Amino acid sequence: MAYNEFAYFYDSFNEDADYETLYRHVRQELENHGIWDGILADLGCGTGELTLMLAQAGYEMIAIDQSEEMLCVVRDKADQLELTNHLLLLQQDLCSLDLYGTIRGAVSTFDTFNHLPSLDAAIANAAFFMEKGGVLLFDMNTPYKHQNVLGNNTFTFEGEDAGCVWRNQIEDGGKRVRISLDIDDRENGESFHEEFCEYTYELAEIRAALERHGFTLESVCDGETFGPLTETSERYFFCAVKNYTQLEGEECLN
Repeated sequence: MAYNEFAYFYDSFNEDADYETLYRHVRQELENHGIWDGILADLGCGTGELTLMLAQAGYEMIAIDQSEEMLCVVRDKADQLELTNHLLLLQQDLCSLDLYGTIRGAVSTFDTFNHLPSLDAAIANAAFFMEKGGVLLFDMNTPYKHQNVLGNNTFTFEGEDAGCVWRNQIEDGGKRVRISLDIDDRENGESFHEEFCEYTYELAEIRAALERHGFTLESVCDGETFGPLTETSERYFFCAVKNYTQLEGEECLN
């Protein structure tokens, strides 16, 4: 899935997102694992708010997204902040990720992994390029949110110059939510329609995928409060550590 025209309205409709709290939690987890600098990948960077905050903190960032439009927004923000030299933009599918070297850690936020039909492939690719001791920090929408919040419901969002009608439909026995967006660009007198899916993953599935590709799941908390999970948590936040290099992993499997 790649956002197209919606990328240019994303920030307007996502104004309630608490990037400061998210950034503090991510930064603390990185520092807790001795990652004070080096190369980090933002897997599904979106419009780059977290990417650029980490770049400002001194990390060398690889911003990866399947959407060319999203990456254009990131590039414009980076130019304004004079961070271009600390940022590499890559238009790639996370299920077929190909980096130019190793990374010390990776982040993926705002339910990017829910948009992937193969969570296993995305985690395998992140593991392949991550150094031993590297940290994978990511969030995902919970099954509770898919069933009870998104469900078969419709939401309306109003931005400064545009409106959006967001419609959800549960499919495949509750394993997938189809989402359709109708965007009214009032400033330019245009309308756009986009569709994509979010896939539902149980906590046990996520843990198994991490372990299968050499990660230890150190913690999982509520992805909005960063406190303990509850039965009504709408988002998970995971911290997983890479146990071995690719070569060591191959030796262990033989």
